[in-house]
Amino acid sequence: MIVRNASPQFWHGKQVLLTGHTGFKGAWLALWLSQMGAKVTGISLPPNSTPNLFTLANVAQVIDSRFADIREADVVSNVVKKIEPEIVLHLAAQALVRPGYKDPLGTFATNVVGTANVLNSLRGLDSVKSVVVVTTDKVYKNLERTEPYRETDILGGHDPYSASKAASEIIISSYRDSYLAEQGVAVASARAGNVIGGGDWSEDRLIPDAVRAWDSGLPLKIRRPNAVRPWQHVLEPLNGYLVLAEKIYANLSLADAYNFGPNVNEAATVEMVIKLANQAYGRGSLLWGDGADGPHEASLLSLEISKAQEILGVTPRWNLAQTIGRTMEWYCQQRKGGVDAGLLCEADILAFTGAGKFDEL
Repeated sequence: MIVRNASPQFWHGKQVLLTGHTGFKGAWLALWLSQMGAKVTGISLPPNSTPNLFTLANVAQVIDSRFADIREADVVSNVVKKIEPEIVLHLAAQALVRPGYKDPLGTFATNVVGTANVLNSLRGLDSVKSVVVVTTDKVYKNLERTEPYRETDILGGHDPYSASKAASEIIISSYRDSYLAEQGVAVASARAGNVIGGGDWSEDRLIPDAVRAWDSGLPLKIRRPNAVRPWQHVLEPLNGYLVLAEKIYANLSLADAYNFGPNVNEAATVEMVIKLANQAYGRGSLLWGDGADGPHEASLLSLEISKAQEILGVTPRWNLAQTIGRTMEWYCQQRKGGVDAGLLCEADILAFTGAGKFDEL
């Protein structure tokens, strides 16, 4: 099987709308698209953490960056009409479980209404050919089962974040079937597992919390050490999103939902991940919780990724040890100073794409 990378030849000169470009994944994707020569317009709220990758990597210098709220339909529509994108990559979201408990209405407004606003803005637009909407691995009704979830499994969501993303999947399907498919626009959703990588400083995420604690000389408390998740480096799903956009651009019939994650045997406990991270970072102590702290979170989650492998040619490159090693090395280099964050990302992108063979559509 050919291991497929995002194609610079495809993306060069393409007019791309990227929502959520100030976030962790969005900033990485903006840098990658810029590196391939795409003409990127980003719309997003300003960064919500200090520091943040968007600022440190000077993302605003390489794309057309606009601060806007996707909950405002007229604002989204005006930007879309002005730039006339060929491809839309929708990443803007309230992306965390615990903040979703604190602000359920804001979470539903952003993830459900915001997604509807983006898709609705594309109705009647002749320029657009393909759309990838990023949701999450948590769209599935979690039965705490050992079997990995497939794209055909029932959707659900115990917490507001998961429920909002499951609801957005229904919105995606509705707009595809009711409007955009007959317009010749291919609309797909991407469901990715837990993502780690350098440049994430979000609160209530394992690696950013660890880096903050260890750099401050504080122990990191692990709430649920036995929870199992499909951990992957940020470049793994981003490559999946890009290849998916390429494939459906050429073939409307492939527009569907796709899982992106590690191989099933690479799903790992929080304890395993944080011990590897601690060893790679070379500093910091750990305190272990018993899983009783905080609101409900699923204990067991893994994804079946054979559909993306067979149809898209997207398969995991870096195993868990490589993923964590590269992530912590990114933070170590950034902590030392003198190394531009954008160059650190570029180095990881080059290392990642060098692991496979470029393949044209």
